[in-house]
Amino acid sequence: MKVRDVMTPKAKVINHEHSVLEAAQIMLQEDCGSIPVEKNDKMVGMLTDRDIAIRVVAQGKDPRRTKVEEVMSEGINYCFEEDSIDEVNDKMSRRQHRRLPVVNKDKRLVGMVSLGDVANRAKDARLSHEILSNVSHH
Repeated sequence: MKVRDVMTPKAKVINHEHSVLEAAQIMLQEDCGSIPVEKNDKMVGMLTDRDIAIRVVAQGKDPRRTKVEEVMSEGINYCFEEDSIDEVNDKMSRRQHRRLPVVNKDKRLVGMVSLGDVANRAKDARLSHEILSNVSHH
């Protein structure tokens, strides 16, 4: 099974100059825990619910005035839509990620894949259990 078979297509992105409040509102609407951050049409980082909690809320910053680029996690770990579920399992386990952006061969964002996507849609129950166990124990 390939990532394209289980991913959520058409992931939302947010511009690096938007406020954390705007990002949080999109994350709420989309029911997602992270959102890729773009600058000049390229992914430059990820903003996660953890980034917001630790780097904004816990530090008393104003989410209306704090820009996404100030608190995002820099760098992007991603997978390709043609990667196998086993490859994504390894990547998520090694890097302790629960979500990854999915890119095509031209490295354009085409979706997001999460532990939930894999667990809900994987046909092999053993693989679903293994993926959830590997990431949850980190």
